[in-house]
Amino acid sequence: MFWALFVIFLAACFSAGSTGGLFAPGQWYRDLSKPSWTPPDWAFPVVWTMLYVCMATAGTRAAMAPDNSIALALWSLQIALNGLWTPVFFGLKKIKLGMIVLSALWASVAVTLLALYQVDFIAAALFVPYLVWVTIAGALNASVWQRNPEKA
Repeated sequence: MFWALFVIFLAACFSAGSTGGLFAPGQWYRDLSKPSWTPPDWAFPVVWTMLYVCMATAGTRAAMAPDNSIALALWSLQIALNGLWTPVFFGLKKIKLGMIVLSALWASVAVTLLALYQVDFIAAALFVPYLVWVTIAGALNASVWQRNPEKA
């Protein structure tokens, strides 16, 4: 049962992540002014792959726990917002709207982490690196917005 659920949650994660292939950063993003601490391009697929495995494991553990309805509803919300950011930021090239989506994503990840904690400590712990990465992404999005007001 664990592995069947894990595959479903992992598919949800990679479905959200597939927007990165549909809306690649491209020249527009390369031309933006970015802070010196911007992670290198190769880091994004590596980090997201590890995060998606953690997120899928967390979702699976929560799905197998009792009293999981709020945690699973919030897990669903955060993965939907996760999949929305890339089309908004890279597809529509809307830096400010991307920041709004990313802020909602950050809040949903934080609340999901708290809800997961209520049903499974390990599931919550698996969401900590995700919250850290979304915090970094938010800081990067904010910096890009600040540095490129004419394109925001």
